[in-house]
Amino acid sequence: MADEAGVEGSGARGAPRIVTANRAQLQLRPQDLESLLPADHRARALWMVVDRLDLSRFYAAIQARGSDPGRPAIDPKVLVALWLYATSEGVGSARELARLCERHDAYRWLCGGVRVNHHTLSDFRVEHGAALDALLTQVLGVMLHQGLVRLERVTQDGMRVRASAGAASFRREATLRRCVEAAREQVAAVKEAGERPADPRTARQQAAAARAAREREKRVTRALAELPAARDAKREDAAKAKARVSMTDPDARVMKMADGGYRPAYNVQLATAVEGRVIVGVQVTNAGTDLAQLTPMRAAVEQRTGQQPREYLVDGGFVQLESIAAAAADGVTVYAPVRKPPRADIDPHVAKPTDAPAVAAWRVRMGTEDAKTIY
Repeated sequence: MADEAGVEGSGARGAPRIVTANRAQLQLRPQDLESLLPADHRARALWMVVDRLDLSRFYAAIQARGSDPGRPAIDPKVLVALWLYATSEGVGSARELARLCERHDAYRWLCGGVRVNHHTLSDFRVEHGAALDALLTQVLGVMLHQGLVRLERVTQDGMRVRASAGAASFRREATLRRCVEAAREQVAAVKEAGERPADPRTARQQAAAARAAREREKRVTRALAELPAARDAKREDAAKAKARVSMTDPDARVMKMADGGYRPAYNVQLATAVEGRVIVGVQVTNAGTDLAQLTPMRAAVEQRTGQQPREYLVDGGFVQLESIAAAAADGVTVYAPVRKPPRADIDPHVAKPTDAPAVAAWRVRMGTEDAKTIY
């Protein structure tokens, strides 16, 4: 007989009957991607926004047209939506995004059955940098028009972002030139091997090997081209002779990080509208300090929005007297801390005889109660 729990037994209780996992069992399960997400999911809202954007610049770059040969391109709308959603979720890696497109319901829904790999995602972001930038401008324009963003007061700050390059990837000029020659020889060898009829590799493996060889040659050549800029950044002649550039990320520079260590990194500059807390400007530089970044960002914000902010807030790392004077000439009031004077008897908020009028006004302004409240 069977007891109430469904476990067989006759007198003494027998072994429990269970249904265990069988992961080798093949299953046919019909799947509707539309049912993966609830109606109010953020991914659906983002898709509606992307569907209304002007993506003509992305479609214009597609080579496969009409009856011309070539594989159909992935709809730019899908790739734009994936990157926008990933960015909102804090995902910036093409490899991580590709993994999410296979495992995460929101990303699978955005893909809509289209298969994407990390090469496609990375290439799209690199090749369409200008178009993506214009897209951000378009979104900002809509928000400004709707009154969701106001440029009355803007703050700017920079942060060091670790580059993908390792410290061991940095090479001097002589080593880079040897690497270029080796990379070219590798490209030729891979091409020759692929043309042999006895080559046991599949066409896909051959294509992957050829692509890897070409990418290595391209990276090393770029690293060699970046050497002059790396030398210019060095102050001493002895250091200039020892200038090094990364083979894997030529644009990266060794910078002091927040923990006090030195690593390959980029300096990411963000300008944010205080009202609405919306980013209105993004720039990436390999400059190790924020000192000269105020003026370029103001120009970028104006280019993107067509407006100059009325007030501009930065920390002490941005204080450059020329930048403060240039901002004042454009009608922008800068709020930034005045550097501590070398002697205690010197009032930092009193104008100096050598100060330009805009700089003198800045010193006095930062000593007022209004400035303390704003800053």
